[in-house]
Amino acid sequence: MTTPEGPTLLVVDDDEAFRTRLGRAMTERGFAVTLAASADEALAASSEAPEYAVLDLRMPGRSGLELLQVLRERDPNTRVVMLTGYGSIPTAVDATKKGATAYLTKPADADDVLRALLGQDGPVPVRETPSLARAEWEYIHRVLADCDQNVSEAARRLGLHRRSLQRKLQKYPPPK
Repeated sequence: MTTPEGPTLLVVDDDEAFRTRLGRAMTERGFAVTLAASADEALAASSEAPEYAVLDLRMPGRSGLELLQVLRERDPNTRVVMLTGYGSIPTAVDATKKGATAYLTKPADADDVLRALLGQDGPVPVRETPSLARAEWEYIHRVLADCDQNVSEAARRLGLHRRSLQRKLQKYPPPK
């Protein structure tokens, strides 16, 4: 998906729902948005580097860090925000060394991304720390996604019995 007017923005994320929502929100904020589900799809979409890019760190195939290097080689002035659900200090340092202008952990809303893209150090709303039950629920679903929705493999990685994991998966997510 590409929109015609405004500064160019590339959004690359393997989570389709997040990618589409962020693309729509950034289009409403005046960007010409190109969406891609992987690094290879993003590179195939255009041979020119966009003015701005929002990249997911972990994706199938090439990682966001590899795509970051390619974009920076094409145009060192591209402002890149690295997004991840797996935030850690070493990956943040690595992304910054490779040229990312900002590093945000998911969930990040469009205003957070916009501030990071434009380099604005305005007040970032403080998010409440999720409850232990919510953190556990998110972690279980992250591991399940890493296992391509294979419950048996996810249970093995989590050190749970498969039936125990199935019971946890049947519950609604705890409040944030």
